[in-house]
Amino acid sequence: MTTAGLAVARQTSIQPQQRAYRYAVYFAPNVEQQWWAQASHWLGRCAVSQQKNVQPMVAGVSAKRFAELTEHPRRYGFHATMRAPFMLTSQYQPIDLIDRVNMLCLDLKPFVLPRLQVTLLDQFLALVPERNAAQVTLLEEQCVTVLNDYAEPLGPEELSRRRSAGLSAQEDALLLRWGYPYVLERFRFHCSLTGSLASASPQEISALTQAAHQHFDQLPPCLFDSLAIFVEPTRGADFVLLQQCPLMGST
Repeated sequence: MTTAGLAVARQTSIQPQQRAYRYAVYFAPNVEQQWWAQASHWLGRCAVSQQKNVQPMVAGVSAKRFAELTEHPRRYGFHATMRAPFMLTSQYQPIDLIDRVNMLCLDLKPFVLPRLQVTLLDQFLALVPERNAAQVTLLEEQCVTVLNDYAEPLGPEELSRRRSAGLSAQEDALLLRWGYPYVLERFRFHCSLTGSLASASPQEISALTQAAHQHFDQLPPCLFDSLAIFVEPTRGADFVLLQQCPLMGST
C-alpha cells in the first residue's frame, strides 16, 4: 500500500487521479470538528461540500457588504497556507503529490496550536497563534522545500502579478526561489477571515473585529492533526479540499 493509503478520507467529488489546475498544501481543521463548521459559517462556504452558507449577522455591516469583504478567503476555503498554490509539473501525477505529503506527515504527531487570536494583519483580519509553534515552523519549511520539485516554475505573468504588491528584495528572492514571497523567514501562520479592508471604514473594521471575537473566542483549542491538500479544479474556480493527510508520528 502506498503512503497515500494512510490518508484519512476527506474527499469531495474531485478525485485524486483527476489533474487539477492548481494544488495547495494547507492547514485546515479536521472537517468533523467545530472549528471547521464555525469557520465555514463565517466565510459563507464549505470547501468540502462546496455549499454556500448563510453568514453570521454583523451589527453595522450589511449582509452584502460582509459577503464582499470575505469574498477572497471564501474562494480559498478556511486554511493557513503551508505551501501556496502551484501548478503540478508534468513529470508528476496527483497521486505522487499525495504520497509525498503523506511522507511529510509520518514523523510528527498531532499537536494543539497556541491559542488563535483575532488580529488585524496589515489590512485584513486573521486568526493568528498567540506565540510561535516549532512544529508549525518545521512543517512549513518542509512543505516549501521538499515539495518545490512538484511545482511548475512561475511564468512571467504570475511573477509580475506577485511583484505588483511591492515586494522587498528578500521577498522577491524568495518568490524566485520558492514560488511565493512569504515563506521561511517571511512566513507567518495565519487563517484569513477577510480580504483587504482598505476600502472599509473604521466603524466597519471595528464591527467585523468584534463579531470575529464573538464567533471564534469561545471555541476549544484548535488541533493541528493533518496537512490538507486543496485543489483549484479549473482556472479561477473555488478551491476545494481534496484530502486531509493525518500526522502519524510519535514525537
